[in-house]
Amino acid sequence: MADYPAHLAKTRHLFDGTPVTVRPIRSEDAAMEQDFVRHLSDDSRYYRFMQTLRELPPRKLQYLTAIDYDRHMALVATVQQDGREVEIGVARYVVEPDGSSCEFAIVVDDAWQGSGVAGILMAELMDAARQCGLKTMEGFVLASNHKMLKFARQLGFTSHRDVGDADTVHVVRTL
Repeated sequence: MADYPAHLAKTRHLFDGTPVTVRPIRSEDAAMEQDFVRHLSDDSRYYRFMQTLRELPPRKLQYLTAIDYDRHMALVATVQQDGREVEIGVARYVVEPDGSSCEFAIVVDDAWQGSGVAGILMAELMDAARQCGLKTMEGFVLASNHKMLKFARQLGFTSHRDVGDADTVHVVRTL
């Protein structure tokens, strides 16, 4: 496991000026990550995980928080609320076996959608992927997730329907 990449931690500002911290996730963030997922709407959880769940099973939670920062990177966006750090979004990539491309995923708390946090997370995630020498980022989006498909287009991703799979859209972008 690579050392914690503290250089990726930054303070950014949302459209309304709210300061948000963007930093790599840590294994000790497991409780915060679980609270974040529990707080998502049913639709947001379904769009992100492509299945119905209320909370993350222990193995999935560990997979999402105990990452190696080399083949698996996750950036959380947090704000301070009532004196504690609260997660409002997370974006991640996992390097594909070819070593030059990665698959991404992103989810933002429903109350923070439209605030600019998704754009900040994706910009930082794409920068981190470029710094690691990755050339292509791709994702799989449910065809019914129109907001995510529009967002991906705005970020320069092209979309392709895979023959035989009407439920998902493959989005790809050169980094």
